[in-house]
Amino acid sequence: MPIDTNHIERALRVIPMGRRNWLFCWTELGAHHVGIMQSLLATCRLHDIDPYDYLVDVLQRIGQHPAYRVDELTPRRWKELFAANLLRSDLYYADTRHKAVAS
Repeated sequence: MPIDTNHIERALRVIPMGRRNWLFCWTELGAHHVGIMQSLLATCRLHDIDPYDYLVDVLQRIGQHPAYRVDELTPRRWKELFAANLLRSDLYYADTRHKAVAS
C-alpha cells in the first residue's frame, strides 16, 4: 500500500478545476449530480477504464440488470465482469459500417 495518496489527489484534481463550470448547474441537485459523474469518471480513470466505453455499456445494461446486483455496475466490478464483452450503441455499429464502406 503506498504511503501517500498523490495518485488519488491527481485523479480528483479535475473536480476543483471544474468549479467555475459548476456555477451553471442552476440547482444544488444539479451540482450534486455533476459531483456524482465526476466521481465516476475519476474512478474509471483510476482503474484504467475508458469512461466512454463504461458509460455506454452501463447505460445499455441498466434496464435489464437486476437491481439487487447494482454493485456489479460500479467501475471496479464492471471491469472484472463486463469489460471483455462490451455492449455498444447502434451508433457505434453504424459508424464502423460507414468507415468500412468509405475505405
